[in-house]
Amino acid sequence: MPDGDSADESVREAIDQSEHGAPAAGAVLRDQFETHEVFQRIIAAADEEATTGQRELFFSSLAAGFSITVTFMLYASLTASTDSHPILSALLYPLGFVFIILGGYQLYTENTLPPVVLVLERLMSLPRLLKIWGIVIVGNFAGGGFGALVLARTGVLSPDAVDAATYIAKKGVNTDFWPLFFKAAFAGLIVAGVVWLVYAVRDSFTRLVIVYLAFLAVPLGNLYHSVVSFTELAFLVFSGEPVFLSGLVWFVFPVLLGNTVGGVLLVTVVNYFQTTEERLDIARRDGFDRELTARELLLGGMAGRSYVHKMIHEERE
Repeated sequence: MPDGDSADESVREAIDQSEHGAPAAGAVLRDQFETHEVFQRIIAAADEEATTGQRELFFSSLAAGFSITVTFMLYASLTASTDSHPILSALLYPLGFVFIILGGYQLYTENTLPPVVLVLERLMSLPRLLKIWGIVIVGNFAGGGFGALVLARTGVLSPDAVDAATYIAKKGVNTDFWPLFFKAAFAGLIVAGVVWLVYAVRDSFTRLVIVYLAFLAVPLGNLYHSVVSFTELAFLVFSGEPVFLSGLVWFVFPVLLGNTVGGVLLVTVVNYFQTTEERLDIARRDGFDRELTARELLLGGMAGRSYVHKMIHEERE
């Protein structure tokens, strides 16, 4: 008698070789990955990000920051043209994020998931993670700031759209610290959740729908995204408002902090610990020789290894 695993494999093999490929039960032929399989795909993505050169990482994040300008521009334009209709004004808000995620650009909130799993597995040090985050944040803010300069000084926006953009930006700047933080935490949950879901599905159309609906929830829920917030602040500054330093401390910082907490604690850790123990075998089997020691994990290269790169990349499509 074959054991349970062998029987399952026989069923799958029979289905694969059948004339029509139609399973007797819907659960046999899956259209999505299991949690430990999603984890394996994320490990592969994290390995790519952790070993990308600093120049490539910066310019990819710069492109992502400039793409956010598209989101801000369209949100302001539709707000003006729809008389601030709460739904119609937000319909094209996700477009910049679609460019970023489907285009493979580096967005800070997107990076709260893949590199963190390497740290949780003690395969990458905290200093290495913080360095990646720092490069991406600087690139995102530089791209968003340049885009804000273009919008504020070149006449791209109509006068009504400029008024709408100013209103949107001042609304965030005038919001208190803790409401900003918690609104941003929910936005961070959504963004990091999108990353997990993108690796859990198999086709590009489903990814597009997930990204669109998820980021549509940000303006509809009156939530805040750190790169969008910095772009809004930069727009105010380039429009002549003297709010840069106060805006960084009381607007951008709480949003950045909230995005990070929401992405890391509410999604990364939860999703990580609900995967099966197979994740450990996957990481080791795919080329990592041993986990970092506590000293290496906390101090990185100063204490020894910062990152173990022996992974054989798998096809993730």
